[in-house]
Amino acid sequence: MQLHFNAVSEPSVPGKKWQKLYNTHWEAYKAWLNSKGKAYEPDLKTSQAALKKYMPEMWPTYKRLCKLANADEVAARFLAGFQPPAYISACSNAVLSGEEIQLVRNYDYHPNLMEGTQLLSAWNGKKVIGTSDCLVGLVDGMNEDGLAISLTFGGRKEVGEGFGIPFILRYVLEFCSNVEEAVAALIRIPSHMSYNVTVVDKTGAFKTVQLAPDKEPVVTDAAFTTNYQGTIDWPENAAFNQTLKRSAFLEKMLAKKDMNAAKIADSFLKKPLYNTLFKEGFGTLFTAVYRPVEGIVEMRWPNEKVSQTFEAFEEQYKLINFEQDSAMLAELFKQDKSVVENNPSAEKWGQKENSASVKWQETLSDTLINAMAHANPSADKEQLEQLRGELMHRGEVSWEVLADFWSKMGTGYGTTWNN
Repeated sequence: MQLHFNAVSEPSVPGKKWQKLYNTHWEAYKAWLNSKGKAYEPDLKTSQAALKKYMPEMWPTYKRLCKLANADEVAARFLAGFQPPAYISACSNAVLSGEEIQLVRNYDYHPNLMEGTQLLSAWNGKKVIGTSDCLVGLVDGMNEDGLAISLTFGGRKEVGEGFGIPFILRYVLEFCSNVEEAVAALIRIPSHMSYNVTVVDKTGAFKTVQLAPDKEPVVTDAAFTTNYQGTIDWPENAAFNQTLKRSAFLEKMLAKKDMNAAKIADSFLKKPLYNTLFKEGFGTLFTAVYRPVEGIVEMRWPNEKVSQTFEAFEEQYKLINFEQDSAMLAELFKQDKSVVENNPSAEKWGQKENSASVKWQETLSDTLINAMAHANPSADKEQLEQLRGELMHRGEVSWEVLADFWSKMGTGYGTTWNN
């Protein structure tokens, strides 16, 4: 599998380069939105009203983007960032503060669902370098004031009213200069799903804010995050993405006396932080390293590295090749008994862990469906079988379908479900 990575510099208001990015990616986003049907519900008026209410400073930029895109109603709704369809990623991050200040993170997702763009921009007078998502948003980034930010999925199924997290991260870097300002924005703007957002500035101050659509934000001093918020709310997802294993590794690593910025950054390209289930949506697409004091941004892969600064940002292209690890999922199920417990097909993990003929994705799908049936005794069996078929698309597990399933829970998905 491959990722086409482009570093693009447009250090001004959105212009022809952003327009080119839009024209490159919009048809894929549009197909994604249209495939959701009624699951993508907010109308244009509601979306624009939410943007004006919670992020009014972005309104002039939003109008310019819509003009550049020659946006119809669907595009205009999407570019507002309000309540996009549900989606699931993984990710890990860690902060180092003191003599060395650094934010490092892994972005774990499916290569086909990433734009692959690192963008230098100055949409509102402040230079921002970040990893683009949803054409407007960012999954991580840093501004010229030395404020860096990144996200990890919070590991919860709830979906509510709010903005897509990439749009919120973009807003923070556009209009905040330090951790205090960033935290104030994060707790004010609603997020439609659960995420852990870590911010650090050039003074070394840092915070991690736990966002959720059904709870008040929680501001913490956590120096690392994976994919849960205090407790495991979604055991199947947590087992699949090894969130506790990665969390324990980070805690132990940061506690070492001889740990430094270079060692921490290097560890993110090794197991258990570096993951290789790319086809299943749990592969590390990049490691990002942010150094606020020096104003340095690095994008790393096992055999490639791109280093940028605000003063010397270089446009470039790289083709990144990913290697799928077919044994990783077998190891996951073998080590974590909680995943295979009560799963009729689990024995094949121990019996044929080295056999290429084992259908790992099929067994994972079985595990998820069985867990749903156990948690929801009144579930419609035909509906579960339909979901099983949708989860297994061309022999691969679709976590996008799973996100859609949970987003419809309690909103009339054909029967009465209980989360």
